[in-house]
Amino acid sequence: MASLTGVNKSLIVFAALVVVLAGIKAASVIIIPFILAAFIAIVCNPLIKFFARYSIPKGIAVMLVVLIIVGLGVSLGGLVGQSVNDFSQQLPDYKAKLQEDFVWLVDLASQYNILINKDQILSMFDPGKMVDVATNMLTGLGGVMANMFLIILTVVFMLFEGPMLRNKIHAALKDPDNKMKQIDRFLESINSYLAIKTLVSLGTGIIAAFYLWILDVDYFVLWGVLAFMFNYIPNIGSIIAAVPAVLLALITQGPLIAGLVGAGYLTINTVMGNIIEPKFMGKGLGLSTLVVFLSLIFWGWLLGTVGMLLSVPLTMIVKIALEASEEGKWIATMLGSGEKIEQD
Repeated sequence: MASLTGVNKSLIVFAALVVVLAGIKAASVIIIPFILAAFIAIVCNPLIKFFARYSIPKGIAVMLVVLIIVGLGVSLGGLVGQSVNDFSQQLPDYKAKLQEDFVWLVDLASQYNILINKDQILSMFDPGKMVDVATNMLTGLGGVMANMFLIILTVVFMLFEGPMLRNKIHAALKDPDNKMKQIDRFLESINSYLAIKTLVSLGTGIIAAFYLWILDVDYFVLWGVLAFMFNYIPNIGSIIAAVPAVLLALITQGPLIAGLVGAGYLTINTVMGNIIEPKFMGKGLGLSTLVVFLSLIFWGWLLGTVGMLLSVPLTMIVKIALEASEEGKWIATMLGSGEKIEQD
């Protein structure tokens, strides 16, 4: 009888989860700007604390942060928007040239008795579509950012409410004495993870753009922004971000520069992802590669382009929340990379 009750409880929880996910997907137009605003507010919160150390009033600090966000957003958005428009106009020519190079590679393979059906391969594998994936994601993100005024306004209110959030959560959970350390650890972990990940991603994007500029690769700013955004997706993201730059270098400058671009991306992501990031973040927040891939599919289905780009941070928030509760620790362990288990 007890086991039957447990099954019924599980079914009710599962049904409730399905209803909630369906509601989120139906209301994604409203939820996506809110998620972006929350993400920006969490990332900017250390800046507010930095200004507070120098006794700068809260209102002035928030206005300074908002001015920084708007200034960077407008200047970078203008550069990226122009690059996307120019690149989109030349994309048909790039794709045609890429297919020619691909056919040439197939013909070269046939000379060494490696027989490949060109038509069949091109029907299954269109190299131009790999470029489309990245540009479509940028275009989709640009459509979301059209609600910039709403996002910025929400960020302002969140930054003002931020310091009170901890006390509100304690009060809501009937913990007036603030004895539940899990809540504080949960909030601190989210702030720490997103802040460090954003700084590492920003560094990755700047270094990648500078490296491409040295190699004289077209639209280096666009590829730098792409490297910044896709760095939030471990393993898979760096590959997706590198593909358009490598293919464009192959088309416009030949195999040597394309190889240098690929090697550069590999070096940058290895150093930033395996040396710099673990040094500041530690290895305790890792996700398994399978979970990263599945989270990319799940959040992309649920929230579109924004969900794909923020799939790992969103999954990390879920994992941190589960680690903070005794009932959810086993799920957090399943989501993890297994490093702690191997060490034990």
